[in-house]
Amino acid sequence: MIKQTPVNIKNKRATFDYELVETFVAGMVLTGTEIKSIRLGKASLVDTYCLFEGGELWVHNMHIAEYFYGTYNNHDARRDRKLLLNKKELLKLTRLTKETGFTIIPTRLFINEKGLAKLVIAVAKGKKQYDKRQSLKEKEDKRAMDRMFKK
Repeated sequence: MIKQTPVNIKNKRATFDYELVETFVAGMVLTGTEIKSIRLGKASLVDTYCLFEGGELWVHNMHIAEYFYGTYNNHDARRDRKLLLNKKELLKLTRLTKETGFTIIPTRLFINEKGLAKLVIAVAKGKKQYDKRQSLKEKEDKRAMDRMFKK
């Protein structure tokens, strides 16, 4: 049997553009060709967001590339996918997003030890421009400190 590399797809832009308040791990409703593409690492979380529709949480604009060996059964690359959370978590998320300035964004997509695709979502508040500059400055300072100690 072929050993697969662990899938860990991150939304790097999320921590730069948003201040993450609280995170949740959600399952996803996927088709067969979608999970095969995710296992190959052919997914992207760029410009992805979550919305409530009819009391259910859906992830929008998530790109999962079409499976190469999929025939007419292949999926749409950017279709909306339902997230699986329990009722208590859904109520908490609706309460948090009712406050102004908060949104739900996916931060990481991974395959757990049972082989199921999981999406880490976070309740986030958008950063202002000066907050982003501060984050860049802290990152640059940390990099400079690491360089000094390695010499």
